[in-house]
Amino acid sequence: MTLSFFDQFMSPTYLGIPLIALAITLPWILFPASSTRWLNNRLLTLQSWFINRTTSQLFMPMNQAGHKWATILMSLMIFLISLNMLGLLPYTFTPTTQLSLNLGLAVPLWLATVLIGLRNQWTATLGHLLPEGTPTPLIPALIIIETISLFIRPLALGVRLTANLTAGHLLIQLTATAAFVLAPLMPSIALLTTAILLLLTLLEVAVAMIQAYVFVLLLTLYLNEVI
Repeated sequence: MTLSFFDQFMSPTYLGIPLIALAITLPWILFPASSTRWLNNRLLTLQSWFINRTTSQLFMPMNQAGHKWATILMSLMIFLISLNMLGLLPYTFTPTTQLSLNLGLAVPLWLATVLIGLRNQWTATLGHLLPEGTPTPLIPALIIIETISLFIRPLALGVRLTANLTAGHLLIQLTATAAFVLAPLMPSIALLTTAILLLLTLLEVAVAMIQAYVFVLLLTLYLNEVI
């Protein structure tokens, strides 16, 4: 029976129970908790160094009022990296290939930035909908365009993450299928295809980390506009 290549992106179920809940819960178990010892082990030291460096990189251009968001955004980035990386293992499922999950993460955080802007400086937030120096005849059209661009931000966040991970996983599966088919027919071409598959896997690891970073980076940029 020939299955569709897109079957790998369907949310698996067991006894009618969706396993996406287990996939979302699992990453939190894998990370070590901080200890009260003066000296940490290598894993905790590396984890702390990565979090501190990334936090300083993301929140350096932001003023002091936005630093309170560091904990939730860094937790989100590590969570997304974990889900993306675990999805590359055999017999696993990548929850971030589901657009519904990505929108469920993007919409509340984007809406929080909009509400904070309306609460703290509503005139400046509404002023973003009309660039300064706009000719009078273009004011209605620009307000509509800027409003659409504002409401399309969470959709762009979710679609970007979904599309990049889906494309990478699909390309890996296509290359692996080609390697299996060519193995008995043309072994030399199959070896070349396998080498390309290893390079694609390394590329997908980089994409999994970069896309999580970009997701959080764009949220910090949206937050920086309203704080």
